[in-house]
Amino acid sequence: MSVSLSVRPDCSLAEAVTTMLLRDFSQLPVMTNERDLKGVVSWESIARHLQFDAERPTTVRQCMDQGVEVKESDSLFDVIRLIAAESYVLVRAADNRIKGIVTSTDLNLQFQQLSEPFLLLGEIENFVRSLIDGKFTGEQLREVRDGADEGRPVDSVADLTLGEIIRLMENPERWQRIGLQIDRVIFKKELDRVRLIRNDVMHFDPDPISAEDHQSLRAFVQFLHQIQRLN
Repeated sequence: MSVSLSVRPDCSLAEAVTTMLLRDFSQLPVMTNERDLKGVVSWESIARHLQFDAERPTTVRQCMDQGVEVKESDSLFDVIRLIAAESYVLVRAADNRIKGIVTSTDLNLQFQQLSEPFLLLGEIENFVRSLIDGKFTGEQLREVRDGADEGRPVDSVADLTLGEIIRLMENPERWQRIGLQIDRVIFKKELDRVRLIRNDVMHFDPDPISAEDHQSLRAFVQFLHQIQRLN
């Protein structure tokens, strides 16, 4: 969810507790502005300080913990592990703003929204890899390997990224070897759009992919099924 609510360090503890009860939040970011995260106040941190501090805390500053942050470009799988361990993460955007807070409860909904895109992307990648499997030598496959990743072994089509597969298809002679009786330029353009959507899905973002991108994946899978029947 977006960080539409936060509290300042000098906010009263009563105000923070009231806001958390009213909104059914388990934690609140403690911020002075949208880029300056001071910490997080939670039911756990409040209870701990109330129980063990010699002097009863009255402000958020006295009860906050260090905030747990991730970048919006971080791997989805790494973030899942962190949320499981910490129960929440704050998402920092490329412009350094705190873009959102995602809790373990939010993650359940996130998985529901991501499950079909994951399945569709897996089906697309498997189909595209099957198209070129066995039609090129290891040396030919290594020719399209990302120049910035030359140390990575590439022995089969399974070792290629989607971007590298698209690069393979850019060559008209290689395209002919694949044997698809459809327009190469259009196919490559649509596959590149799938690649961009895949990058969004596989990196963490508190918002799901757009309805338009979701429909694009469905349409491309349907297109691949038609190709399979025709070929």
